[in-house]
Amino acid sequence: MNLSYKNLLNPGFSPYSRVWVYQSNRLLSLSEALEAEELLQNFVSSWASHSDEVKAEGHLFFGRFVILIADETLVKVSGCSTDSSVRFLKKLGETFKVDFFDRQNLAFVKDDKIEIVPLSQVKYALQHNLLTPDTLYFNNLVLNRAELENDWIIPVKNSWLAKKAGIAV
Repeated sequence: MNLSYKNLLNPGFSPYSRVWVYQSNRLLSLSEALEAEELLQNFVSSWASHSDEVKAEGHLFFGRFVILIADETLVKVSGCSTDSSVRFLKKLGETFKVDFFDRQNLAFVKDDKIEIVPLSQVKYALQHNLLTPDTLYFNNLVLNRAELENDWIIPVKNSWLAKKAGIAV
């Protein structure tokens, strides 16, 4: 599975640009993904904070992850503009009948596919070698562009899950 995505990020954005990662509860079909990308681009091109344009980009990666990035070097993202992005994601979810807000489902790369495992079953999956400490995990808790580039797709043993599941590093 090709996990390349960094080359799609705008190099003109600060490494401290804020990042929000939303994971869909299912893979979008190709036609859905194309439509979602268009809607996403329309949203980020008009995203504003107190009537000031937010320097933003949006991506749909791997047909499942919506990534919003806001470079706050000039305009800070206000609570109202954050709310508008949440409203957009809720509407996007309604359009495609997917849930972008279930944080209990975690994504892993297994057998060259993205597999979803409920948080409640991760420890079991590790104990029974369905997942290993080296299994790649999508750490959707990244907060900025530098973290998105370096800490989004990481081995389980390098994530917060290692401590939760009792993995010795």
